[in-house]
Amino acid sequence: MNPRLFTFVGGNNGPWTVVRFQVVIGEPIPEPRKLEVINGPVSALPEGAHWALKGVTSNARYVEKDEKVQLDSKQAPLGRPEATHGALIPIRKNAQWWALTQNERRAIFEDRSHHTAIGLKYLPSIARRLHHCRDLEGSEPFDFLTLFDYAKEDSAAFDDLVEALRATEEWKYVDREVDIRWIRS
Repeated sequence: MNPRLFTFVGGNNGPWTVVRFQVVIGEPIPEPRKLEVINGPVSALPEGAHWALKGVTSNARYVEKDEKVQLDSKQAPLGRPEATHGALIPIRKNAQWWALTQNERRAIFEDRSHHTAIGLKYLPSIARRLHHCRDLEGSEPFDFLTLFDYAKEDSAAFDDLVEALRATEEWKYVDREVDIRWIRS
């Protein structure tokens, strides 16, 4: 079993209750009532599930050493007792993004969009873990799955973070995004 593989199951069962569901751009997925995160593969869709999305944690990409040091020093772990609210945001970037070289993507990601700098403003109150889907066999419907958690009082800050990122040049390359907000049941 790959310990870096996570399966996100949306449907009628799970420890997280969906409180907001928004298709931001692109094709929808069925709206779940509940979410569950399983550290590992799911061989068959569980009873009551509408979908399962898979992703793996991986090495940091598009960041330079000093940025990684800053992120690592401020990043809080997921699952803190006070972090009863959160989001799962699956996104897919278009073919134009993937046709760019690593250096070109880095220039858009950080030099012009300031993705890391924006995220640093919201640490440690908002924790996140990025899952890569393009690294998996088969055809996954999204390129990235980002899991966030935060305390209820940081909900407005999370909205600000998402709004700031969606206003960047980087987001012009996103052709599918779903925003699923949850609270711990």
